[in-house]
Amino acid sequence: MKNIFISAICLSLFLLPVSKVFSATNNAQSKTSTKAPTKNKKTVNLASVSSIVVDAKNNSTLFEKHSELVMPVASITKLMTAMVILDSKLSLKEKIRFSKEDKKSIDNYYSRIRIGSELSRGDVLRIALMSSENLAASALSRAYPGGSSAFVKAMNKKAKALGMTNTHFVNSTGLSEKNVSTASDLAKLVAAATKYSIIKEYSTTQVYTARFKKPRYVLGYTNTNSLIRAGHKDVKLSKTGYLDEAGRCLVILRKVGNKDVIMVFLDSFGKRSPIGDANRIKKWLQTGNQGKVAKSASNYQRVKLAYYSKEN
Repeated sequence: MKNIFISAICLSLFLLPVSKVFSATNNAQSKTSTKAPTKNKKTVNLASVSSIVVDAKNNSTLFEKHSELVMPVASITKLMTAMVILDSKLSLKEKIRFSKEDKKSIDNYYSRIRIGSELSRGDVLRIALMSSENLAASALSRAYPGGSSAFVKAMNKKAKALGMTNTHFVNSTGLSEKNVSTASDLAKLVAAATKYSIIKEYSTTQVYTARFKKPRYVLGYTNTNSLIRAGHKDVKLSKTGYLDEAGRCLVILRKVGNKDVIMVFLDSFGKRSPIGDANRIKKWLQTGNQGKVAKSASNYQRVKLAYYSKEN
């Protein structure tokens, strides 16, 4: 199904008349809040299909682009996973044993973690956030009171409590196109996540060595966000995501001037595009520069917008 979907997109890039794809795109592609700097009279060009930028202090929207489209969110899911774990008050020192059930629940996706080995819940949470380790996110939900089904119910209950009205989760990893949300809803998720100091710390950990037991071995992990790997201290919270159906995704809390700004970018074609968008937004807020995106990214957006317009 994934390959068919991707092939359809590629074919559409050549066959769909640009002028007829999602007719409202040119007029409604983005909105700029009146609270944005006066010099920013024009919009900013982004590679992501959907995005929103919010002032974390007063919750005002600085920029939005198709922010109400319901879309798959991939591993951005793990921010909600982290909040459910921390809300449960389960001991972060307790050892979690990785099982065949965890492996099965992620459709046998590759992981370096050995089945049967153990790691503290805190370290499992850290590698799930910083390095997006799927087996870790799966183990966290299985080890929750009531198991994975109870965990997913807690995720959706939390989403409802946060006012995330267009969000639904089916697992703790994000490895399903049925984990859906909107950029607007995810801004609420990030705002809530910023209240957890552990999430801020773990999600911005640059590198980490996890020490497993039974048997004893170590694995080194690096952050999936290249801004953090490069040492950018202005990023205070981060989560990346990728799935064929979701494209490249990114949510961050970033310091821009004297403001903490929440940035959400969903469904970007290129591997580096979400980071590029984060930098374009930062420059736009500071200078009003609109930035540029590749033609291939613009074509990708037109096709995906046509797809989402039918789905929504």
